[in-house]
Amino acid sequence: MAPTYTFEGSVLSSSLCELGEGPSFESETETLWWFDILGKRLHELHLPTGREIVHTLPAMGSALASIDAARQLVATDKGLFIRDRATGEFSPYRELEPEKPGNRSNDGRIHPSGSFWIGTMGRKAEDGAGAIYHVRQGEVTKLFDKISIPNSICFSPDGAIGYYTDTRANRLMRVSLDPATGLPNGGAEVLIDENGKPGGIDGSICASDGTIWNARWGQGAVDHYSADGRHLSRHLVPARRTTCPVFIGKDRLAVSSSWEGLDEAARAEDPLAGALFEIAVSVQCDPEAAYRL
Repeated sequence: MAPTYTFEGSVLSSSLCELGEGPSFESETETLWWFDILGKRLHELHLPTGREIVHTLPAMGSALASIDAARQLVATDKGLFIRDRATGEFSPYRELEPEKPGNRSNDGRIHPSGSFWIGTMGRKAEDGAGAIYHVRQGEVTKLFDKISIPNSICFSPDGAIGYYTDTRANRLMRVSLDPATGLPNGGAEVLIDENGKPGGIDGSICASDGTIWNARWGQGAVDHYSADGRHLSRHLVPARRTTCPVFIGKDRLAVSSSWEGLDEAARAEDPLAGALFEIAVSVQCDPEAAYRL
């Protein structure tokens, strides 16, 4: 059985997000970004100074990627937009599912090639309402259909393997990719089967050594897995609805969380639900790639 470690870390942000998600880290500026999807807010935290800015958004944003020093790509419930860093202005880039106004974006990540994977889902998490898409230089390709809650999108450092899950099914999937494009070149297979077990496989990142760090929704934990699916360790976090980890420097992970669905009594029992945490673990990750227009 994998060892479990108690929380040894800190609260990076006590801005409680209803659905904190999509954390990403810019190593060049030492800035951590994450969303409150349901609150339509984008959080910006400069780690060296601790200065946090909260940006109000015109849509439900869920995933972000750098384009360059002036622009970012943002996935929302209304499609993909280019965000001007200086003004916050959103410019339409690509639609994802205009025929499904009841859907929104969820988990997403940039492949090392500069392409973008993004998942969609029903606003009420309807069964099979969503999908996972690949976006490369403006071209949108549907990869996987009938997804209920897309999560865990991440890639091996060489770009040859992609991972994803439908949290409702609770199986982490592995698929072979073309490293030059991030497109699958084979079928997906189950790497980790947690169906029927407590908690849900939520957001993940892939470390430089190929291991996977996964937030376990409902269990207040980040799980560490080997590339062949062995459970290596569990690291507890003081909020049960952990959503996604992100690398923020050598041996440092930040973890987002949520209070979505908790009533007043449950929130009182879980007072840090929605906060952003830091945990100290032995980890190193490659810098996040930028999206190539």
